[in-house]
Amino acid sequence: MKKTILTDADGVLFNWDYAFGVWMEQHGHTPVEKGNRYYSLADRYALNSEQIPQLVKQFNESAAMGFLPALRDAVYYVKRLHEEHGYDFHCITSMSKDSNAVKLREMNIRKLFGDTAFSKIICLDTQAPKYDILKQYSDTGLYWIEDNYKNCVAGLEFGLKPVLMEHGFNMREDIPQGVTKVTSWREIYELIQGEKHE
Repeated sequence: MKKTILTDADGVLFNWDYAFGVWMEQHGHTPVEKGNRYYSLADRYALNSEQIPQLVKQFNESAAMGFLPALRDAVYYVKRLHEEHGYDFHCITSMSKDSNAVKLREMNIRKLFGDTAFSKIICLDTQAPKYDILKQYSDTGLYWIEDNYKNCVAGLEFGLKPVLMEHGFNMREDIPQGVTKVTSWREIYELIQGEKHE
């Protein structure tokens, strides 16, 4: 397990926000001004908070799940970590448990990152907490890459090394000691390689 990296999918591997934004516009919803600063989609789209879970679930179970674009430089550095340095990835994603959506997510991951980089893809229900899954990795000291602040802190609680991928909605979070904030996979690559050579 020493060369395993735990990672979220949306907002870390994939540019979910962009794809969701396109889908929302196609369905008649436009964001408020500077809406990308809000993690809350209800605030971002000025919608009733009860509407959002259904819209997210509908999107996450749509055909779009097979075609999300990669986030920033994720493909290049995930492949380098895997192919050149032998790292294995476990993806923990709160997307959906719908069997077709899960197959589309797996297809999307393998299409972008190759057939062997991800030995485990764990799909939880839409927006489900990751606490119980992270607990299974307690005290392994593995890197845990996330964009959700609460999930990062949960990883810290279980003795992981949380890395928060920066977005407009999490820039103002007070990061506790033990959580590293990054803006790219290049920074993650350098962090891991730097530790390896210490």
